[in-house]
Amino acid sequence: MKKKYFLRSFVIAAIILMLSSFYYLPYYVSKPGMAKELEPIIQVENGHEEEGSFMLTTVRMGKANIYSYAIAKLSKYQEIFPIEAIRREEETEEEYNVRQLHLMATSKQAAIETAYKKAGIPIKYDYNGIFVLNVFPNMPADGKLKAGDRIFKVDGKEFESSEQFITYISGKNEGDEVVFTIERLKEIKEVKISLTKIPETGKIGVGIALVDDKEIEVTPNVTINTEEIGGPSAGFMFSLEIYNQLVKEDLTRGYQIAGTGTIDSNGNIGKIGGIEQKIVAADKAGAEIFFAPNENGANDSNYQAAVKTAEDIKTNMKIVPVDTFDEAIEYLQELKTK
Repeated sequence: MKKKYFLRSFVIAAIILMLSSFYYLPYYVSKPGMAKELEPIIQVENGHEEEGSFMLTTVRMGKANIYSYAIAKLSKYQEIFPIEAIRREEETEEEYNVRQLHLMATSKQAAIETAYKKAGIPIKYDYNGIFVLNVFPNMPADGKLKAGDRIFKVDGKEFESSEQFITYISGKNEGDEVVFTIERLKEIKEVKISLTKIPETGKIGVGIALVDDKEIEVTPNVTINTEEIGGPSAGFMFSLEIYNQLVKEDLTRGYQIAGTGTIDSNGNIGKIGGIEQKIVAADKAGAEIFFAPNENGANDSNYQAAVKTAEDIKTNMKIVPVDTFDEAIEYLQELKTK
């Protein structure tokens, strides 16, 4: 009888545990991800080989259940975020993932541009409009445009670059109304938005962050297979790997080099999230050097947080601050071959 009671209690407890694991809290949990070599991911046609490796670093992010939440509370290098800090208001999980994959796509393009420009190789552009990355709260675009919208006409006009788009908008007056022709989920629509002066810049606009929607053609051809990795934070490391395959000189010098940071088409390196967790991931993967965004020497920069984490986990990995692609290349060119 006791044996049956014990078995029944065990089964009930197991069912409760299983069901409760599917109950999600209004939080996300992030934890150290992986550090992955880029040479198998990036292939430049007839590219040069390297003795060491460049590695991208990732953070694992997922919705929190009661168990992952509890574990994160007790773990030093896991973080808990409320949903609104990760996903935009009314943004579904699917829409969030789509936005992250789109950010990855644009970061790959910027990485290709940066690397090929540095190597002195011409790039051909096919401009299709702009993508909306962010819509700022309490700005005219708030509630009318969404992240992921593609704007390909303004007042019926098409443009050949985002610079032309910005110049056109900036040339108007506060209170003027413009008509955006957008594509959202394969549906074309027109949206009227009044212009205002953006407090941070003093320029006329609608309150969006944008990125070019363009296709680029390069020779030699380059392919980047990122599968389901999302977000823009690997852009800088992509650019290093692409450039290293384009030039004869092996900039790895035989070292295992990890890092993180966004990249724009001008080679500027930007701040990312989860730098502490990426340091942990890179250390576990055996990285010897880690590039961290310096943010022009800000006290709360990614670099400062990376140094603190490196000291905390007692790694021998060297943390290197960078603001631009050129700075990283100069550092690598001065490295002694391992």
